[in-house]
Amino acid sequence: MQRNIYRDNNKENKQNHIYESQFVKDLFDKMSASYSKMNYITSFGFSERWRRQCVEALSIQQGETIVDLMTGMGECWRYILKEERSIEQLIALDFSGEMIKRAHHKKTAYPDQGIEILKENVFKNSIPDHCADGVCSGFGLKTFNEDQLKALAKEIERILKPNGRFSLIDVSVPSNTLLKTLYMLYLKKSIPLLGKLFLGNPETYKMLGVYTEIYQNSKQVKHIFENQGFQVEYVNYFFGCATGIKGRKL
Repeated sequence: MQRNIYRDNNKENKQNHIYESQFVKDLFDKMSASYSKMNYITSFGFSERWRRQCVEALSIQQGETIVDLMTGMGECWRYILKEERSIEQLIALDFSGEMIKRAHHKKTAYPDQGIEILKENVFKNSIPDHCADGVCSGFGLKTFNEDQLKALAKEIERILKPNGRFSLIDVSVPSNTLLKTLYMLYLKKSIPLLGKLFLGNPETYKMLGVYTEIYQNSKQVKHIFENQGFQVEYVNYFFGCATGIKGRKL
């Protein structure tokens, strides 16, 4: 009995370790050079479509301020910064130094847009209270445990203006048994092999499958945001290979 308790505690400690800020930061620093390609591959090319749909759910209007949390290299920017619509400001935040370097490089492609890039932790940042009309985030939710997701909900509530909107998305585990088996085999076995080709280290990309398997889908996130007082809608993408939430601050 004591051995079982020890094994359970040991497993829990290892699982908690992967949500520590330094662990996640180091992981994305290592993946930064190939992350965009790998993200495209892991989603079978759907990642760009899902990002576009995630941003479109915000219904961004002329002159608004948008916050892109866990911005990475700014993969969502092309859908936020449309030529036919000039926003007031885009605030992009990430704590990975290597990802932020690439975001600064991408910023040069938008010389006429007001983009502020913050190398900060989402739970401790300098974004002003009630400044944003919309908040989005692409593929960062799975790296948070339950307590961190609750803190994220509070932080988004702080950042958003009254009636402000949000849209969040991440890869998920499909409910269909066959699709689930094939997709998780792909994430847990094939992706690490590709990671070895790109980085010489399969363990780094193995974590994408680990996080996804623990995360499952965005249903827990929906409940957390509802408890925070948001109006929330659950969103299913391509048979559950990605899920998310969208809604507004009441």
